[in-house]
Amino acid sequence: MMRRMTKGEVPPLLSVVAADLVPLVESYRGWLRHEKRMAARTVIAYETDLASFFAFLAGHLGGPADASRLRGLEVADFRAWLAERHRRGLARSSTARALAAVRGFFRHADRRHGLHNPALSALRMPPPKRPLPRPLAPDQALSLTEAAGRDGGPLWVLLRDHALLQLLYGCGLRIGEALALDRAALGADPGLLRSLRVRGKGDREREVPVLPVVAAALAAYIAACPHRLPPDGPLFRGVRGGRLDAGVVRKRVRELRTALGLPESATPHALRHSFATHLLAAGADLRVIQELLGHASLSTTQGYTAVDASRLLALYERAHPRAR
Repeated sequence: MMRRMTKGEVPPLLSVVAADLVPLVESYRGWLRHEKRMAARTVIAYETDLASFFAFLAGHLGGPADASRLRGLEVADFRAWLAERHRRGLARSSTARALAAVRGFFRHADRRHGLHNPALSALRMPPPKRPLPRPLAPDQALSLTEAAGRDGGPLWVLLRDHALLQLLYGCGLRIGEALALDRAALGADPGLLRSLRVRGKGDREREVPVLPVVAAALAAYIAACPHRLPPDGPLFRGVRGGRLDAGVVRKRVRELRTALGLPESATPHALRHSFATHLLAAGADLRVIQELLGHASLSTTQGYTAVDASRLLALYERAHPRAR
């Protein structure tokens, strides 16, 4: 007996498509994973968005959509889907991603399977307003990284947390990228490390320079870690010896920011934002920052120019005698 879906719940993707579309859906999934090389979480999000779209079509059309019905969809049908999402109160950013997933599916269906529908290309939606990054001030970032190495806990854990936060701020890594590192990434002598190869979103690799202060922090942690650190094992360990969990790091940063009186925006990811913003303020080229962060598109990196400009404006309004 089929389980009744709760309001807002998204059914499994293959349960809401007609049988003739199953191979096409599986082909699209494979294309996202292996050719587009999207991150696993992004692929899951796209599959969820696509399932929501097909679930809407099943109600809108009076039954599961098949290839013939997909070819016959008109602009009004896609607009009805977008209107339904709006009525449900879904965020514009969420709908923009869902539209990207559906567009990608139809483009793939056209190129690989000859299933053409011209209506979707005529659909227009304003791009979502990208939220500005929320970096810390330089003194706040430094106080957070330093506090991690001295406030409570076993010495090796303090050295671990200090090294990890130094890595996030000093190299601009995402928390997931840092925790995914294996011991072999640092070479035989971590204290002499000058660059680091990082695997980021979309399985893209980049090389980032490592400051001496970051290398020294990593070497101190490795020397103090009580757990064996084989080359093919995780670099950052939890207290029981397994790979350190991001939730533990976020909890630690919450405790530190409370103790230091820092804003709630002081998160592990804020250190990455701070890395980029402080480089930009010091005159670094935007293309260089894009490479260091591993952004696929320069438009993503350009968000940091808005942050820098807003800070300059705030400083002007505080300092200029004619600003009041």
